[in-house]
Amino acid sequence: MSLRRKGAVVVTAVFCVGVATFAQADVIQRGNARVKFDGELLPQTLPRNGTAPVQVSVGAKISGVAGKPAPQLRQIEISINRNGHLNTAGLPVCTAEEIQPSTTEDALRACGDSLVGVGYFSAKVLVKGQTQFPSAGKMYAFNARINGRPAILGHVYGLDPVPTSFTIPFELRPATGTYGLILTTNFPGVTSENGYVTGLSLRLGRQFSYRGKRQSYLSAGCPAPKGVPKALFRFAHANFKFTGGKTIDSTLTRSCNARG
Repeated sequence: MSLRRKGAVVVTAVFCVGVATFAQADVIQRGNARVKFDGELLPQTLPRNGTAPVQVSVGAKISGVAGKPAPQLRQIEISINRNGHLNTAGLPVCTAEEIQPSTTEDALRACGDSLVGVGYFSAKVLVKGQTQFPSAGKMYAFNARINGRPAILGHVYGLDPVPTSFTIPFELRPATGTYGLILTTNFPGVTSENGYVTGLSLRLGRQFSYRGKRQSYLSAGCPAPKGVPKALFRFAHANFKFTGGKTIDSTLTRSCNARG
């Protein structure tokens, strides 16, 4: 993908696109809500000291039990291990006004130089007197700011049953302890009272040049002690909040290979 030049930023790298495969998903059921949460870190071989560019992938599938719909999902909060680092210095910022409403092509034309990832969003909509119908679309993630802090705007454009465009804002904030970065998104603004989120995935990763230096949107190292070839660590933690006060928590443990 060729992205345009803006200011002092020159985008010369193309990140790999994809979504979570759910091959190692953590599956948790509470009442009539079932959540499959998955994620991965690429590459798996990272420097023991210092950091290298990485891609982080997270995703969730939400379903009901015994043929009943799950409660409406209202918030997802995902925490990423502290060995991962976020860098937005010099990266162009996209605003909601530039991409909403718009097709995927128009959104990329307006904010392609702010692109930091791709993903997928799906939901079911219940219409009185009719059977429920699915609504889904590919999601493009753009670097943004909300209340002066780093954020992500997820742009979704779907054609079924009718052309629909909306944005999903992800607020980013630092954390302490095991995790270093928290992504939070609220759904009341993007789903109606009859909308039920059934899936969300997001893969983040981007390299770019700024002031003549190579930069990475996300970077990480492998926290293996000296002399130990691998490290097992808590990669991500997710908290899912539903209507009625129901919550589901899930933690993913992953491993990495230490280089150096």
